[in-house]
Amino acid sequence: MLNKVTSYKELVVWQKSMDLVKRVYEVTRLFPEEEKFGLTSQIRRSAVSIPSNIAEGWGRASLRSCLNFLRIAQGSLFELETQIYIAKGLGFSSDSHIEELISEIGKMIGSMIFKMKSRDNIQSDPKN
Repeated sequence: MLNKVTSYKELVVWQKSMDLVKRVYEVTRLFPEEEKFGLTSQIRRSAVSIPSNIAEGWGRASLRSCLNFLRIAQGSLFELETQIYIAKGLGFSSDSHIEELISEIGKMIGSMIFKMKSRDNIQSDPKN
């Protein structure tokens, strides 16, 4: 995926995504019991999907397949962000650290996608 990185575990974006998952689990423990199978479950699934798709993309053989999984991770991040806004609006959470992590991870995934798309265009160009 990226130069000099030998494992997805070395990717800062994966590490930050794992931190986000931990934080999401800490915060959602405080949600109302009646949300256990609703918003709590949905938020947790969205959060877990982010580092999972980064890792799965890393394990794919092709650049395009990797890009696809990064886009899925990005989509899960947007989904999580929306769910956090919903939880905040319902008064379940006021944790700004999650929002900061979401913003930071979003920028990192966006940058990776941009760089990989540029690399893919170079590799696809028959002149190179």
